[in-house]
Amino acid sequence: MSVDDKTETACRICGYDDGEAVFDEYGVPKYVICPCCYNESGIGDDNVSQVRELRGYWVASGAQWHDPKFRSADWDLLTQLANIPPEWR
Repeated sequence: MSVDDKTETACRICGYDDGEAVFDEYGVPKYVICPCCYNESGIGDDNVSQVRELRGYWVASGAQWHDPKFRSADWDLLTQLANIPPEWR
């Protein structure tokens, strides 16, 4: 991966990461809907204050999974949040 590669695989809101790109190598959103927090990459997650607001709302609402079949049996909220790229925390 080059230094200029801006590929992101983790949701900026909740940190869900299945290894699939949500932003391509140029930083362009792929408009993928997160099965955890239900945010769509590229919609409302283009600046840190919006990301933090959406994350705060999701966590304050109980960090509920939109599609629980994707939630692993040993799921841990803090571990998942640690997947968020540092610039979006």
